[in-house]
Amino acid sequence: MAGKVQHVSLFGGVMPDLRAVKILASLKDRRTDTILSAIADEFTKEGMTLISSATYLQDLVPEEGVLTHRAPTSQESADIELGIGAAKASAGYDIGQSVVVKERAIVAVEAMEGTDAAVMRAAELAGTKGSTAKKNGLVLIKVAKPKQDFRFDIPVIGLDTLETLKAAGATALSIEAGKTMIFDKEEFLDRANRIGIAVVASASEASP
Repeated sequence: MAGKVQHVSLFGGVMPDLRAVKILASLKDRRTDTILSAIADEFTKEGMTLISSATYLQDLVPEEGVLTHRAPTSQESADIELGIGAAKASAGYDIGQSVVVKERAIVAVEAMEGTDAAVMRAAELAGTKGSTAKKNGLVLIKVAKPKQDFRFDIPVIGLDTLETLKAAGATALSIEAGKTMIFDKEEFLDRANRIGIAVVASASEASP
């Protein structure tokens, strides 16, 4: 299981069958992990075992280090350090796994709307939409949950998000090293280099 989970589908647009209705009715809450864990349990009852989404895709999961030609500036690095702690706190409550930071201010926290929508919301708030600045714009930080179940909802970044970052005037992206997949990784990094967005795989440790 890999890819976007449409959290807002909880409020309509999906017609669950009787089995799904029973599962939903038995849940203590409707957070992503709660729902997907229950679904995994249902698969287990049928003799199927879910494994890590990255089992056969380890080449798409970068280790710690700068992934693009340009490293983050000192300002972007400070934003990343702040953002990691904030994103981990939000992810710990299963709210979202991303935050957007600019000049050491947290501009937006991802919730049900998803990463791309959170980035564009931050661009509106910070006035960076359409900006062609090459440094010190918005910085997106995406992390795994503190107790990430790698069978589902593993953090993923792809070409669509890269285009969103460009449109939002973002200049840097931090993902969690060893715990995030980059779809179309080679093309993703090539485009990031051409756009001028610094991409770094950061360690999960955050400053208090």
